[in-house]
Formats: sequence, C-alpha cells, structure tokens
Amino acid sequence: MQYLKTYLKKITDRGNPKLAGSIAKTAEEVGDRYLKKFSFTDHEIGLLLGNIQSGKTGQMFGIMCRAADLGFPAFVLLTTDNVVLQQQTLDRVKSDLDGFCICGENDAGLFTDNSLIEPAIIVLKKNARILKLWSNILNSTGFMKGNPLFIIDDEADAASLNTLVNRDRQSSINKYLDSIKNGASSSLYLQVTGTPQAIFLQTMVSGWHPYFTYYFQPGSAYLGGDFFFPAEGKPACITYLDTLENPIRNVVIRHLAVSAQILCSGGKVSNCLLHPSVRVAAHKRYADNINKELHWCRDNTEEFEKEVRRQYEGFTPEKSQKVPFEEVLMKSRDLLLGGVKVLIMNGKTDVESDEYSSGCCFVVGGNTLGRGVTFPGLQTIYYTRTSKKPQADTMWQHSRMFGYDRDPGMMMVYIDERLYKLFADINATNNSIIAQVEKGIDNVKVYYPEGLNPTRKNVLDNDHVAVISGGTNYYPFYPDNDSIEGISKLLESFSDSDPYYQVSLRMIKEILSHISSGPDFKIDAFQSVLDTILAETPTAQGILIVRRGRNVAQGTGALLSPNDWKLGGSFPSKTVLTMYQVTGEKGWGGRPLWVPNIKLPEGIMYYDVFEEEG
Repeated sequence: MQYLKTYLKKITDRGNPKLAGSIAKTAEEVGDRYLKKFSFTDHEIGLLLGNIQSGKTGQMFGIMCRAADLGFPAFVLLTTDNVVLQQQTLDRVKSDLDGFCICGENDAGLFTDNSLIEPAIIVLKKNARILKLWSNILNSTGFMKGNPLFIIDDEADAASLNTLVNRDRQSSINKYLDSIKNGASSSLYLQVTGTPQAIFLQTMVSGWHPYFTYYFQPGSAYLGGDFFFPAEGKPACITYLDTLENPIRNVVIRHLAVSAQILCSGGKVSNCLLHPSVRVAAHKRYADNINKELHWCRDNTEEFEKEVRRQYEGFTPEKSQKVPFEEVLMKSRDLLLGGVKVLIMNGKTDVESDEYSSGCCFVVGGNTLGRGVTFPGLQTIYYTRTSKKPQADTMWQHSRMFGYDRDPGMMMVYIDERLYKLFADINATNNSIIAQVEKGIDNVKVYYPEGLNPTRKNVLDNDHVAVISGGTNYYPFYPDNDSIEGISKLLESFSDSDPYYQVSLRMIKEILSHISSGPDFKIDAFQSVLDTILAETPTAQGILIVRRGRNVAQGTGALLSPNDWKLGGSFPSKTVLTMYQVTGEKGWGGRPLWVPNIKLPEGIMYYDVFEEEG
C-alpha cells in the first residue's frame, strides 16, 4: 500500500488540493533529507517547526505516511495531557489514515495481536501513568528489539522536557519518554511545535536538542504574526485598550456587529475570546460585565444603533459581500434577544467544543485557552493577561488569534499597548528563528528584549545556558591570535586616526574568526549571534574601532579607554567591535596581541547553549 498517496488523495477528495500539495512537499522533503538516511541503529531527534494553528497535524500525518512507505512499522503519537484532545486526535487519525493499525491508550491487545502486520499508530497523552504503561507494553512484546520506533511529539516543548534538570533529577514524563525511545533498537523522535524556544535551548548531551529542523510555511489564507504584529506600524485590526473609555462595551458591540455580518452571509460561527487573567474570579467578573453590557444594548436602542453603525463602517469583509446596514442592525438585535452565548472556560468549568462551534459566542478564560484548543471563526480578541516575568512561548501559545478561517477585514484585537509591544518582539524573534532555520544554520540563536524570558526556567540547564546581554562590553582575559600578522594585514586599511568605521557584520565575523580564547569569552557564541542578525538582514552593518600600540595591563577589569568606551556606547543599536593591539608589556604572554572588545545592540538578551562542563 502507498500510504502517502492514499492520504493525499483523501485530502484532495475533501476539496483541499492546496493543502494536499503542501503536505506532499513537506513529506517528500523530510523523507528525502532525513528518513531515507536513517541508520536503523541510532536514536535520532528532529524538529518539525510550523506556525501556531497553521495545520501541523496534517503535515505530521503526511510525514508518518512517508515513513511507513519507507519501512517504519511503529508510531507513537503524543498529545498534551488532555483527555478530550487525546480522543480528538485518535478520532482524527482513524478518520484520515487508512491501512494502519490504530491503537488508543487501552488497546494493548490490538497492538500485540497485529504484530506489526499493518504499521501501528499508538495515540497517547503525555501522562506519566500512561507512558509508563506503554513503555512496559512496547518492551514486553519484543517487537521493538528488531524494529525502529517513530515517535511524533505534538507540542513537544510542553511537558516532555526535563523540568528537574537543575536538581540533577529527571521528571517523570521525560523519564518515561526516554524509556520508550531508548527501549527500541533505534528510534526517530520528531518534536512538533510552533514555539521551539525551550527546545533550541536544550543541550545536545541532554538528548532533546534536535539534530535537524524542518520548517513548513503556512498557506496563503493564514493570518499569523506578521498580520497582527508587523515590523513597522500598528495595523487596523489592533485597538489599544488605553484609548477606550468603556472597553467591554466596545468589545461587545463590535462582536455583535461582526457576528451579524457573518451570520447574515451564511457563516456558521463567530467567536470572541477574552483572556484577562489566570484567576477564576476575574473570569466570572468579566462574564458578568459582558452580560451587563448586553443588557445595556437592549435598554439603549438609539445609542446601540449608533455604535453598531460606527463598527459597521469600520470593517471591510473579504470572505463575503458586505451586508446592508439595516440587515446587520436587525440581526444584532435578534442576537440580543437570546442568540448570544457567554461561556467561562477554565479549570473549574467544562466547556465542550460544540458549545462554541456555532452562533455568536463570548468565551472568557485563562490557561485553558492555550495549547491544543482551537476556536473556529475567531474574529474578536480581548487580551490583557499580564505577568511579572512574561514568557515568550506561553504568551504566543495563548494568542489563539492565528489561523485560516478568520476574515482579515473584520478581525479586531483589543490589547494594552505595552502587551502589543511584547507580542511584536516575540514575532520578531520567531521570524529570526525561521530565517535561521531556512538558511540552514545549525546553532539557532534565541534572543529577546530585557524583561521577556524565552521559556520557563525549570527546563533550562543553568550550567549550560548563558545569557549575553546587549549593551555590555565583553573582552577575553586570555586571548590568542591564530596569526597576529594575519589580523594586522586584515586591519591595515583601518587607521587609528579615524575614530571609527562602518563595516559589514561579515567583516566583523571574519576578524573574530582569527581570535581564540578561554571559556570566559565564547567566540562561537558571538559568531552565532552575528549569524542570527545576518540571517534576517544579510547586509547588516556594524561599527569597527581600531587602536594600535596600547600598553594595557591584562586582567585589570577594563580594556577600553574611557573615550573608546564612550564612543562605542554612542551606537546603542549597533554591534560595535573594538580591536586593541596591545604591546604585551603588562601581561598578554609578553607579546604584542590583538584583543577584541565586542558590544551587541542594547536592550536585547541573547541566549547561548554550550556543551562544555559548567
């Protein structure tokens, strides 16, 4: 059986030929680059990187089918620890993939009886009890002694990583995942996520840093980070809450008008998501406020009509013809008379997906609005959740605004200006990560503004993750030059008499490539940061300062003269490399030597993973 061909035909027959084409491209490229080269003796780990809610599941299924065509007989598909999500994934596997023996968490007998006659897919949630059970099942059958195991870990940065790394222990889920993959004679572990920050900050020795990364682009109808958070300017779909006198009323009327347009045009659902806080009490308060504003709309017909007209004039539907205002107003009033659902979705209230799959809905919640939860027809978002120590991957996962089935001409996000800036910064780094992956850079670098952490600290090994702070001057205490004469020749056209020169970052990289140092100054880390900047901006420029004949003492705590320190500081947004040729009379091995001092752009924290013993 040709598993990939069969799956692609099913997608095409459902009316999605473009999706089938995208899945085919991903599956063939991953198959040719990585699966065909699999050794069948090693335990390898890779990363499938996609945007939030951009169709990762279909891409995963395509890769699994391609792997089955290439002889992989056993698959474990991992979901987050959510009963409903695990069941939904299991149902989708059964619906989409033909010719496989598909097992749920209680199907050990089915898996054993099949004896890998048909390739097996086992769908498990990342729960310690379940993983321990299936580790024992896989080991006891003996099937994996002579067969490779293909593990697909959806949302791999959540729960899978070792949360006890800094206590020299192993968290339960991480331990049982290790047991499952290492229990086979060989394995390929494919991490899948749209927020890879924690994964890229794992060490190779941990066993969880990917050997390879494949990025698949979203389809043309996808609304993602660049739509909501472009590099320059605030788009029309963003409203700062600071500018509104009554934000909740604005949100309610806006969503009623948009819902009326969608439902009058034959649409099935229009959702509004409110994400104010993690606190359950806040969810109840916001739900009460929504109901209060709905009452106001019913009681103040003239003002309500004015506000609906104002909102109506501001949106420009792209997926349907704009309905006449009178119809939108009439439908809005009909919704007020009983067509609106206000739902609270948190750890204390269960809300089934069919409750927000039709009609006009307002959904209020906290953490449960994150990974794995998809809101169809999401057109209006109210986001004010704050944190003293915000984490980029968590914030991005909570922004459920991304997806395919939104009408771009009627989207609206209500958000604090400060939070909007944080999201824009996260999007910039996401674009940097993607650019690095697409350029084939192995050592992907992660960076964020000060005050924004890439991920939760308990999964980062403190002994192997360093932070390089932009705006800080770094120089080596124990430098060496591969050729002092070679560096001198490289710098001979740069005179001491000129205060500084504007040069390509590639020139700065070339100069640094001739320097070596001890662990106090990681040349590779600085080179990787420059690669990160160049991946985004190939023509990026920096500042070069060259000084000769400096009789500076080694190890005194400062290399630069006050004037040069001040000069470098006058370029806050640039990379500044100052090259001092020291005389060697006060240390430095007693010989003339070129010593670098580098300062990266201010306000940015660069994260570096190193493998040496800390």
